[in-house]
Amino acid sequence: MPDHTTRNVDGAGSGRSVDEMTEEERLRRWRLVLGAPAAPAFDAARALSKRDADIDAALGALYDADGDSAGRRGQRRSAGLGGSAPAVTRWLGDIRDYFPSPVVQVLQRDAVHRLGLARLLMEPELLAAAEPDVHLVGTLLSLRSALPERTRETARIVVRKVVEDIQRRLAHSLRSAVHGALNRGKRTRRPRLPDVDWNRTILANLRNYQPEQRTVIVDRLIGYRRARRVAALRDVILLIDQSGSMASSVVYAGVLGASLASMKSLRTRLVVFDTSVVDLTDSLDDPVDVLFGVQLGGGTDIDRAVGYGTGLVRRPTDTILILISDLIEGGDQSSLIARLRGLVESGVTVLVLLALSDDGAPAYDHELAETCAQLGAPAFACTPDRFPELLATALRREEVGGWAALHGLVPV
Repeated sequence: MPDHTTRNVDGAGSGRSVDEMTEEERLRRWRLVLGAPAAPAFDAARALSKRDADIDAALGALYDADGDSAGRRGQRRSAGLGGSAPAVTRWLGDIRDYFPSPVVQVLQRDAVHRLGLARLLMEPELLAAAEPDVHLVGTLLSLRSALPERTRETARIVVRKVVEDIQRRLAHSLRSAVHGALNRGKRTRRPRLPDVDWNRTILANLRNYQPEQRTVIVDRLIGYRRARRVAALRDVILLIDQSGSMASSVVYAGVLGASLASMKSLRTRLVVFDTSVVDLTDSLDDPVDVLFGVQLGGGTDIDRAVGYGTGLVRRPTDTILILISDLIEGGDQSSLIARLRGLVESGVTVLVLLALSDDGAPAYDHELAETCAQLGAPAFACTPDRFPELLATALRREEVGGWAALHGLVPV
């Protein structure tokens, strides 16, 4: 294990033994070991390649003593989990791209100490006092193998707090949107309580807002007359990219997937993937178990995941397949395109969410996203608050690309 003044660059080289290394490779490794401060001492011809510069920045974010140089994405280095949490999560994904698993484990353990995470992770009381948010959950999931035993239960409690907050925020609107899309009853002002559309009811009664009580007095209800129960079960397949850059999307998708699984009118499958594919459908009873079944980081083989998802399709015209990925494909892109084309042509509603988070515009493969859109699988980013309406649009078999454009989500 490296000490606190030495960078670990094992796995960043060509894989040749020391005896087989050229002088150029030796210089390259020394440059990565010593970091940016040693750059002037090296021949100008020993300029780092783009990949080596990214590796240097990832190592520098952990081992540079001053902690002030910019990281690979221009983030200022920081020693805490506050505003820097998204950068920490991205860094955890980056190192998996550059180093083999044993080295990643060493770097993660060093990160716990050097990035100011040690005290937080070692002391359950401090972790319990941290402000829970999606980025903190992403970081905890990324580092869970480094969590000491005494902290793991506290970590699960923190994750559950965020899960319950997301459920409070989204579960009702998701259930209302799905039931409204599938039950197709006529709107009525005398609905039964389970059939009330609370969003529309509140809007219709805002004139009755009482400032002193901070409440709305409802004098008319709006909802849907319960028609027949939905006869046709609809299938929803969620394929979730668990690479490090998708951490927030993974958290939201896991919670929303669990909420969908609780609805009898839907049959939900949830699958996460990197270079391998893991079906977490059996864990959907507890979204915390779903999230702790995720391994953030690693490579990406979208083709393999879509191939698995294709095998889950039983009734194409009654199936919605949602691929949540930045489309940075590490597998066979030609095969991926062929699989997506086959799904669309068979009648499956295919949607590509480049992000399912509040983090803003994602980095993604624009060319592949455009190809997906041309195939009939619209590709765009979506916030969690918009997801219920998006799903309802798909369940009604309406044109999702047009819906996204109408709401400023700008499909590619």
